[in-house]
Order: sequence, then C-alpha cells, then structure tokens
Amino acid sequence: MTVEDIPAVDRALKKEFKAHSAPIIELIEAQTHDPFCVLVGTILSARTKDQCTAGAVRRLFAAAKGEMFRPEDLERLAVDEIEKLIYPVGFYRDKTRHLKALPGVLRERFGGVLPNTVEELCELPGVGRKTANLTVAVGFNLPAICVDVHVHRICNRWQLVNTKTPLETEMALRRILPVRYWKTWNSHIVSFGQTRCGPIRPKCEGCPVAAYCPM
Repeated sequence: MTVEDIPAVDRALKKEFKAHSAPIIELIEAQTHDPFCVLVGTILSARTKDQCTAGAVRRLFAAAKGEMFRPEDLERLAVDEIEKLIYPVGFYRDKTRHLKALPGVLRERFGGVLPNTVEELCELPGVGRKTANLTVAVGFNLPAICVDVHVHRICNRWQLVNTKTPLETEMALRRILPVRYWKTWNSHIVSFGQTRCGPIRPKCEGCPVAAYCPM
C-alpha cells in the first residue's frame, strides 16, 4: 500500500465501518457529547472488550449526581464503590486509582478544565498517548491520530509503515496521513481489525481493501 492509495482505502474502510456497530468510545461521544465522559470511557476501555467496557461505563455514569458524569462525582465516590462499579474491566484496581486521582490533578494543573491537547492530557493519571489522542479526536473533534494494537498491526501488515512500536506508528502516520483522515483512521481500522483483519487467519476473501494489501 502506498500513500496514494489512502483515499481509496479510507473510502472502503468507511463503508465497512458503517456496516458494523461503532466502537464503544464513539457510542459514548454520541450519547454524551462530552470530552470528560469520553476520557473516562477511554481509560476504562484499555485492555478490555467493548461489551465489558459498556457495562462499566453505564454503571459508573449512572452514579452521577447531575445529568452528566463530572469530576466531582469521582471525588464523591469511595475507592471501593468505583471498583465495584467498573469491575470486571481489565486492571480495574489501577484504573480506580487513576480515576480517583483525576479530579485533583485536573484542578491543580488545569484549573479544573479538561485540556484538549495530547501533551497536556498525558499529564493526567492513567492517560497515555493512545487515550489522549482518542480523547482529542472523539471528545474534542480535533485532529489526532490514535494508534492502538489494531492500527499498529494493520498499518504494518499493509506495509504502509515499517515500525516496531505504536508510538513509532503514530509518528509515521503523522508524516504521511492527510490531516482530514486523522480523526477517523482509528475508528475505521479498529472496526476493520475486530471484524475482518484479525492477527491470525484474517478474512481475506472478499476484503474491501485486498487490492492494496501485500498479503
């Protein structure tokens, strides 16, 4: 696959994406239209299947005192309450610790206002570049390239990049991917990786981007 193929590949992936359920983070954004809720949902989703994340998000957000889940709700909830609400997401104890610390760090460093840049979001507990990029792209609707295992694996499978880590993949995509594709590239490829292009025995027959794939 070459850089010149990207527009055609993106059109094919977009069509494929619309034929399947949206990833959980897109659903959270559609339901809440709130960057903070997207951030919390993204933290919970790490190393956790969408179905499990959806249940944890639903239970946690139901504990809100107001119409929307806010940082003060995390301050009000006890550690054991948060653990019970988000269990059994992966690493739920670590995620509880990060969520509990989040309001204080947000207030001390950013005056209680959630920042909208990747670098600033990475200063928050439990937030790495993947979470930060996804929050910027989905929560704030700003250009950002979120690279998870699907994006890293598939972009290398396509030979669009030749990288060893997700960070290297993100930096490579920032150089070659037109900005208009940044916000949706992750969503399209995650859906594609979950439904067709798995790490083992990908469903190559009938693949919409087979003509561009060297496999």
